Amino acid sequence: RTQPLETLIPWAASQNIMALEIDVRSGSHLDASKVSDAQIKNLKALLDRHGMRISSLASYGKLTGASDEVMNQDRQALEDAIRLAVKLDVKVVCTLAGMPTPGKSKEKTILEDVPGAFQSVLELAADQGVKIALENWYATNIQHLEHWRLIFEVLPDAHFGLNFDPSHLDWQGIDVLPAIQEFRTRIFHVHAKDVSVNESKRLRVGYGGDGWWRYVLPGFGRFRWGEFITALRLNGYNDVLSIEHEDAAFAPEEGFALAARYLNGLI
Repeated sequence: RTQPLETLIPWAASQNIMALEIDVRSGSHLDASKVSDAQIKNLKALLDRHGMRISSLASYGKLTGASDEVMNQDRQALEDAIRLAVKLDVKVVCTLAGMPTPGKSKEKTILEDVPGAFQSVLELAADQGVKIALENWYATNIQHLEHWRLIFEVLPDAHFGLNFDPSHLDWQGIDVLPAIQEFRTRIFHVHAKDVSVNESKRLRVGYGGDGWWRYVLPGFGRFRWGEFITALRLNGYNDVLSIEHEDAAFAPEEGFALAARYLNGLI
């Protein structure tokens, strides 16, 4: 996150990483609210020079469950990301499904607040030919598969889907492979992140307890990545596995390099 794209892109290419998800919120790698045409031209040239592409633009904000000021700022940031995606020839913008509105369950938030929060964003995305992909982070409104079903019933737009992260399902005890099949038409982007579980501690504190699981790099947890990749392909997804590094055991560069090596060995 701290390295400029001029440094990051050549390094990623040297590790056989072929695509990047780029954060475009204010203060990140590329600020969608004020990026210039010259910056866009230079970035495209840099990507071409190293044989890389952008898999998605990231604008992970809260469109529900926050103050009006925060929600308005985050909606504007997401709209800026959609417009920038068109200029960069990127087809997917990743975001969050919002947080539960205070005093409401996630289900009630989806039914009552999500449509108003996302409708204008989805209209803009449709007009620009961009897909919106929600990361299924468990803290947001789409914690489990019933939430997924409900949000796509409320907003059935075909360009509204998932940035599918299996790690957020796995530690909750949710079966990932049937989720791929059920929501296969909604999978627009995939995060590659694994989970390590301390079963003896889980048996003491239960699923609702703390400290019995943690996120790890692909190949360093309990997830069966070959089976996962096969299921994705059989259900129509044969695109990027975007490494999300949240493993405290490895420094950033080392972790990305190890994860890329592992995943490249499977595809």
